[in-house]
Amino acid sequence: MPAPKSLSRTAPSTVTASTIVSSLLTVQTRGAGFTDLTAEVAKFVREVHAREGAVTLFIRHTSASLTIQENADPTVLDDLAMALNRLAPENAGWRHDTEGPDDMPAHIKTMLTATSLHIPMLQGALALGTWQAIYLVEHRARPHRREIVLQFTGSVD
Repeated sequence: MPAPKSLSRTAPSTVTASTIVSSLLTVQTRGAGFTDLTAEVAKFVREVHAREGAVTLFIRHTSASLTIQENADPTVLDDLAMALNRLAPENAGWRHDTEGPDDMPAHIKTMLTATSLHIPMLQGALALGTWQAIYLVEHRARPHRREIVLQFTGSVD
C-alpha cells in the first residue's frame, strides 16, 4: 500500500521578466555583528512596484557577508556569532593579518556564509518565512562602510 501523500504545491505561474531595477545600499556598521536589512529591502521593492520575480542582494566586500536568519529570538544571532568565532578564531596563527588579528578570520567567516542572496517576490511581497530576516553580517571588530547592490528582476505594477 502506498504511503500517504505529504506534499503539495500551488499551480505554476508564469511571469515575463521585463524589468531590472538596481540600487546601491550603503550601510555603516558598528563593528562585528548583525544588521537587519529586511525593512530596507522591502522598501526598495515597494518603491520599484515589484510584483513577481526576485530580488538579489550582493555585498561588495570580502570581510562581511549576508544571511537570512531568525528574527524573533536575538540569542540566535548571538549563538551564530559564537559559532563563527569558534570556526575562525583570532590569533590562531593566521599568516594574513595585514589589518589586525580579525582580518583573516573575517575572510573565512565570509567564505562560510554568503556574499549574495536571492529572494523570490510573490504578489508584491518578499517570500520570506514568518521568522526570517535579511542580515548584513559584519565580521570585523571596527565599524565599516559596506555597500550592497540590490537588484530586482521581474514584473512590476
